[in-house]
Amino acid sequence: MNILKKLTAALAISASLIAGAYAQQGVTDTEVVIGSNSDLSGIFAAFGAPSVKAAQMYFDEVNANGGVHGRQIKFVVEDHAYSLPKSVQTVNKLVNKDKIFAMFLQIGTPMNIASFKLLEPKGIPNVFPMTMARQLVEEPIALRFSPGASYYKQIQTGVKYLNETKGGKNICAMYIPNDFGMEIKEGSVDIAAEMGLNFAAETTHKPDDADFVGAISKLKEANCEIITMALGVRQTITAYGTAKKLGFTNASFISSAPGFHSVMAKVPGGVTEGLYAAAVWADILPRMDNPIVGLWAKSYIEATGEKLPGTGAVLGRAGAETLVRGLEAAGKDLTAESFRKGLESLNYKDEILDAQMTLSATDHEGIDEVIVSVIENANWKEVFRQ
Repeated sequence: MNILKKLTAALAISASLIAGAYAQQGVTDTEVVIGSNSDLSGIFAAFGAPSVKAAQMYFDEVNANGGVHGRQIKFVVEDHAYSLPKSVQTVNKLVNKDKIFAMFLQIGTPMNIASFKLLEPKGIPNVFPMTMARQLVEEPIALRFSPGASYYKQIQTGVKYLNETKGGKNICAMYIPNDFGMEIKEGSVDIAAEMGLNFAAETTHKPDDADFVGAISKLKEANCEIITMALGVRQTITAYGTAKKLGFTNASFISSAPGFHSVMAKVPGGVTEGLYAAAVWADILPRMDNPIVGLWAKSYIEATGEKLPGTGAVLGRAGAETLVRGLEAAGKDLTAESFRKGLESLNYKDEILDAQMTLSATDHEGIDEVIVSVIENANWKEVFRQ
């Protein structure tokens, strides 16, 4: 009888351990649920929509080959349209209804920061968000994994490059006054002080602003020579085009990663020629002769009918590889903790981004290098790496 009791107790403990192994939200023995809180219809839809499309293609390929450790990847996407109130609602749905294991490709600095309070108490990792805000790599970083160097570092690298190559002592900023815009503004002010330059003027804008005549006139009057930008994709194009129309052509305009999009180089009439951006990856179009890049681009074009894989698609594909590599490294017993350790073990060359992706227990900022590019002849041309 004692033996039977012991055996029963042992079986109960084993059953409990087995159940515990899969008690992690969003994980079963056959599936892992990944969520994305994206912008599919707002000012950064040019990044959001293609990114989730490219990620889904990569996940489909992984699933067709048996998944990761026998688990199929279920990808659930919500659209917050770059609205913070709506973003809170969509994160709540993904966390509490869809029961996601990890957040992935979440777009927007304010949206990511707001989501920390919803994700982290439940132990949900935030992987490869479509932002590189400083807050992602401020403690506690355990569940936050940024694609690369912060916007703050990007814009400072860009301003230094422009000052050293083109001169200019008056630094100015155009920005949406949210967490993203404030980081660009603060980076501009700080680098001006560090280099002994003058932060001369600033203009702030709503996400739906479309008229920049007054703002550009103000910056021209302030004799701005290097102008940093933190605006939506269409806004960046409009603002820069407005400067040209007003004859304000002696200043250099530069964005961080959100302004580094392939569509900007293709605006008809050469409107964006001379526009700069600092990001952590190189534009894909000049690298089509790379077999890995060329093959992926061909498959994306065939699957979507698009003319070329834009920057959003590039980031979605690259992020999906990072996430899958992390899942593989985590092993079969998948938990937030094993996934964290899996991600922290990654060190590989991302051919799609042309960048080294390196993560560790003390460094959750994947790509350290900053690349400055300029639009020439309707293409982004790399001019500097640091």
